[in-house]
Amino acid sequence: MFIGKFYHSLEKNNRLSLPKNFRSKNNKWVVTRGLDGCLFLFSQDKFEQEIKNIAQRSLTKKSNRDLTRLMTNEAVELIADKLGRVKLPNYLTEFAGLNKQLVVVGSFSRIEIWDQTTYHAYIDKIEPQAEQIAEQIDTNGVATDGLAT
Repeated sequence: MFIGKFYHSLEKNNRLSLPKNFRSKNNKWVVTRGLDGCLFLFSQDKFEQEIKNIAQRSLTKKSNRDLTRLMTNEAVELIADKLGRVKLPNYLTEFAGLNKQLVVVGSFSRIEIWDQTTYHAYIDKIEPQAEQIAEQIDTNGVATDGLAT
């Protein structure tokens, strides 16, 4: 489980030191395009599990095919070095607009990597809606508007 927020710098050659709390015994990771302007970083095992869940959905629905493509076409396997550093590919750092200052956050099953400015703009946008967002989520994992979450 990944939780918490950490401020880091993007090092030379797009290297990122993972927060100590996020380093696992397994040093194999998968980074891919995220949603909302960030990158998603999964442990390799969790990424495989997520993709299996997506793959179980019907291929006849365009949104399922599109999500599979978004999650896999640009995904890259990474191996953390002894210091817990991973090298992010240029095309993904460009996609997410990552500059020098980053925010690395735990989002339960994954790590999100954000440009610091983008992250704070996003949080500032959703923060005033916190109660409304919480109200829309049913404890059974179904949004009150009838959509599965």
